[in-house]
Parts: sequence; C-alpha cells; structure tokens
Amino acid sequence: MKVVVTGAAGRLAQAVLPALCQHPGVEEVRGIDLRPPAYAHPKFRGLQAALGGPGLDRWLAGADALVHLAFVVLRGRTALATMRAVNVEGSLTLFARAKRLGVRRRIFLSSAAVYGGGEALDETAPFAPLPGFAYAWHKAAVEQALQACDPQALRLRPHAIVGPRCQPLLKALLAQPFYVRLPDPQPQLQCVHEEDVAQAVIAALTGDARGPFNLAAEGSFSFREAVRERHRRAVPLSLAAARRLVGLGWRLTGLFGEPGWVEGLARSLTLDCTRAHTELGWRPRYDCWAALEATVPLRGGKGTP
Repeated sequence: MKVVVTGAAGRLAQAVLPALCQHPGVEEVRGIDLRPPAYAHPKFRGLQAALGGPGLDRWLAGADALVHLAFVVLRGRTALATMRAVNVEGSLTLFARAKRLGVRRRIFLSSAAVYGGGEALDETAPFAPLPGFAYAWHKAAVEQALQACDPQALRLRPHAIVGPRCQPLLKALLAQPFYVRLPDPQPQLQCVHEEDVAQAVIAALTGDARGPFNLAAEGSFSFREAVRERHRRAVPLSLAAARRLVGLGWRLTGLFGEPGWVEGLARSLTLDCTRAHTELGWRPRYDCWAALEATVPLRGGKGTP
C-alpha cells in the first residue's frame, strides 16, 4: 500500500509516520508539507510543497490512500479568510483531486470540536462548534461538504490530542496553575493519546469503513481536577477573567489562538466511541489519565497505559 500524508512536518505526523512505516502492509509513505519533513525512514519520501502546488497530482498518482493531517489549528495573526482558504477550500480541493486520481482510501482528520459540547455523543450528534473558534467551524464545514460530495471518505473525530508532541497550548493549559471556577458538578472532558490516534489511522486504511468515527480515551476528567493534580495551590479564575486573559494574549501576541475555545472549559464534551471499537477494531492503549500524564506529569499518577 502506498500512502500520502499531508502535514508531514506537523506534530501529529510525528506519531502517524512511524506507525505507517512500521506497518508491514505499507510499502511507501509520501509526505507533503510547507516545511521540510524531518522524518527519515527507508519507506518515507518527503516533499516540501503547498497542497495546491503543481506537483500534487504526480504525488497522488498511484497512491492507495490519503491521510489528510494538514490544518491551521491556531489562527494567531493569520487573516480568517486565509485560514479558511487553507482549511476548507484547500482540504476539499485535495479530496476532489485524490478521488479523481483513484486514491481509494481517503481519510480526513477532523475533531470532536465539531460538537461543541454534550455527553456520550455518538457520530449522529448535531454539529454546534463553539462561537469564535474558527478551527472547529472549519472542521465542521469540511465534514459537511465531504458527506455531500465524497461520502466514501472516512472522517476521524479525535477529542483533544495529547502526548509528548501535542500542541504547546494544550501542554500550557495543563501545566499552568489556574483553573476556571465553575459550580459542581464539574464539566467532564476527554482526550486521546497521539499514538492511539496513529493506530486509528492504521485501522482506517483497511476494510470498507466510511463516514465519521469518534476517538477518545477511556474515562473522563474535569479541567479543575487535571490542574489540581499538578498544582497543590491551584488558583481559581472566573470564566470572565479567563476570557479576558486569553483574549488579551491573542490580541497582543497572537498566542493562545482565538479566545472562543475557552468556552469549552465550561461545558462537558464526552464521546461514545462504540462505532470505532466495532467497525474499526480500534481500542485506545491509554486511558485519559495516562494520556494526560504522558503530556504533563501528574502528582502520584492516576492512569496506566
């Protein structure tokens, strides 16, 4: 099997590329990214190029599978229209070209952020991305378009992807000594380890599965609990204060991404992953606490991989 991976220089690719190259059924992996992919393996070939570049058709030609990881996650100072052009229009153009060139397995790395909030949500739950969180809205837009024009594509919806290589923002959230002061019962969240997402990609390459699949580790946690496990003297902040701090950081430095994601700390978001278990045969190796511990160590660790 020949597999094309976009976003090959990104963080998640550091887990996905080794998993692909170690798989006996994969004979070649072609990686594409604007930055030069640093990964090295006899099965891997890297291409530094834009997704809409003139060489893309040649790179897709003869491939058996496409794994689309490339996406702008944190907007920073990027214009919203530019971010959408990359995330939405770029993704849909890529899938159309892959379909036209006969790439049989087409996999889109979406996100549980498309749901916005809810408990034990399965894949039929309606989309309700958080207001002001462009990343989630763009994932939802791509999914809706693929469902209409490429229903054979497989769409993975992982919860927050954590692990040693995860987004610095997630590490910073776990490591900092503040949490949002909310009434009990605390909103429940989940996550999924990057290596377990990589194994879901492997599982998605074979068989005839299509459509959406939730991915989350077993168990759940509250943001307050996750922070307190790391800081004995963790300090509560009001939701309004958290909004102001993140908004100020974004306006002054472009850091932290758009402040809309902060609202997600105040609502539960947990997933039902039965479909991934039964149709993909996917089972996460890490539970939520073990995945968090692999990202930022806990005091007296709770979970086990």
